[in-house]
Amino acid sequence: MQDNATEVTAAGIARLAGVGRAAVSNWRRRHADFPKPVGGTENSPAFALAEVEEWLRGQGKLAEVPLRERVWQQLAGHPEGPVTGLLHAGCVLLLIHTRPTVWLETSAGSDDRLARLLPGHLEQVLTARFGALRTPAVRVPDAAALRPSAPLLRSTVDLAAELGARQTYEFLLGRHLDAGPRQYTLTPAGLAALMAELAGPARTALDPACGTGALLRAIAPAPEQTLYGQDAAPELAALTALRLALHGRAVVRAAAGDSIRADAYDSLRADVVLCHPPFNERNWGHEELAYDPRWEYGFPARTESELAWVQHALARLKDGGTAVLLMPPAAASRRSGRRIRADLLRRGTLRAVVALPVGAAPPHGIPLHLWVLRRPDRAPAQPRVLLVDTGAAAAEGRGGPDWQAVREAVLDTWHDFDRTGAAAERPGVSRALPVVELLDDDVDLAPARHLPPPAPDGGAAHLTEVRRRLGQTLRLTADLTPPAADSAEPARWPLTTVGELARGGALVLRTGGTGGPHARVLTDHDVLAGDAPSGTLPDATEEPVLLAAGDVVVPVLGGGPVARVVDERAAGAALGRNLTLLRPDPAALDPWFLAGFLRGTANHRQASSYASTSARLDVRRLQLPRLPLEQQRPYGRRFRELARFEEELRQAGRLGAQLVRGMHDGLTDGSLLPE
Repeated sequence: MQDNATEVTAAGIARLAGVGRAAVSNWRRRHADFPKPVGGTENSPAFALAEVEEWLRGQGKLAEVPLRERVWQQLAGHPEGPVTGLLHAGCVLLLIHTRPTVWLETSAGSDDRLARLLPGHLEQVLTARFGALRTPAVRVPDAAALRPSAPLLRSTVDLAAELGARQTYEFLLGRHLDAGPRQYTLTPAGLAALMAELAGPARTALDPACGTGALLRAIAPAPEQTLYGQDAAPELAALTALRLALHGRAVVRAAAGDSIRADAYDSLRADVVLCHPPFNERNWGHEELAYDPRWEYGFPARTESELAWVQHALARLKDGGTAVLLMPPAAASRRSGRRIRADLLRRGTLRAVVALPVGAAPPHGIPLHLWVLRRPDRAPAQPRVLLVDTGAAAAEGRGGPDWQAVREAVLDTWHDFDRTGAAAERPGVSRALPVVELLDDDVDLAPARHLPPPAPDGGAAHLTEVRRRLGQTLRLTADLTPPAADSAEPARWPLTTVGELARGGALVLRTGGTGGPHARVLTDHDVLAGDAPSGTLPDATEEPVLLAAGDVVVPVLGGGPVARVVDERAAGAALGRNLTLLRPDPAALDPWFLAGFLRGTANHRQASSYASTSARLDVRRLQLPRLPLEQQRPYGRRFRELARFEEELRQAGRLGAQLVRGMHDGLTDGSLLPE
């Protein structure tokens, strides 16, 4: 059912039509019949979705709005905000997931009837799924609250008929999180999986700062499993409860409230606690909680909110239970927390500290730590602690760490240590250290400060090989240096645009970043740096846009004049965010000719729009000559030679940096002599 009241912003219109926001601004200026704003502000007007859809279709810019896009626009334009719309949609998805026939009976008739009948059915489903808590995360909306959501709910159920209830909720939640990245601190899927594997299997698991539920979702299913979540943000607690209920068969208990100040599970003793707590909080309850029984290992200082979360997690564990917490590196060395750290070590409670690579989770600029804790059922005779440093798995740029390398460095070592209390020493990577060696005035737990230095990477022989490869690459680069082109008068070709070529069928244009899940994703940084695919896409329901050899990929945000022809390294990967894919018809366009002309500086400048801090490229406005295929190919060959020359320059830079770093390391550790 169409919702005439649903509003859409200029950004939403651009998404519907697959263009940049600059194109929407041009349409508003050039077309007198473009729909008038019905809301919003002067700087960010809102338009009626039905009117926009009709205009786009009349202009031939839109065949039909995909159902998932319509549902998202209805959610984003909900009168009470997208969170309310998402909560109502999640409740109805849970209803059709558990009692589909009830929806069929309830939805027949008007929206008023639907809103009047739904609360009673939702109360039965929500109570059965979530139980009764003092501070329930999901509350049953009344008829007045549901009435504005009725068109959204009908569309959501239609989408669930295509995708399934769980996939529909994941799609809508993922879009909502993507739309407000600064509002939420997300735990990456790779990190969540690592934390769950460190903790091990669980019949009862708690996340006292559950956020969007990534950690609880990562726990392996088990018979008669119960998952407990709590978050200080009521909307996050509710969204997580619905997400977990749709995700599996486990019993879900979710509560709203600050776990430190208002613990909803004060009698719980769980098998596992996973937590990504808020960092560096000064107002965590230091004044009013001085005599709280949870401070078994010492009263945390005002500046040690993370140690309060550590002790809260331990207080909710049964004897022998395991907790894994993500911690800032400062918590391992601040003097204000040394007494608590010392007591955690003496009693054998702190079992491992794992230093993660830079970029593993927000804040991405620092190497966060994982603390693995075990509530001891008996005092260990000679306690040890496992220290692991996975910094070598950091990825260059913004691609995120190599999670497979992190897992290999951590899990086998942890399982050996957990089983035997000892682990083979790996210089620079891991070491099982007697606790007594850490009980000094600092009680510094940073792994890098206690691990033996890694063995020189091949020593002088390795550096000689790097130097040989560098020389070879520099010679090849010199051989590839393009000759000076014959001078000529500027050409006066007839020009066409990417948009015209797409409408004529000479190429297919796709945007990336919304499909998932997919393990190999080509990111905008990969394109700019000439690297192999390094990203991942979250769990969503849209089919990812997969790359094929010969595709041309263009960054649309602040990348400068860049276009990359997809080779075998990237073929099969998914297209990432802020990228546009152009798939040329080989009978009409040479891909290297296309990519080369798209990189022209003047071409890029005329197709870009500028905000105060960034530039956005409208790919449809990029121009190239209208030439027959046989005349395109000589240009394509020359552009391909330039691309190879550019890649060899990058390789020379990487080898040169490796040689300089190796020489510095060798001279400073004594494996190389200055002579």
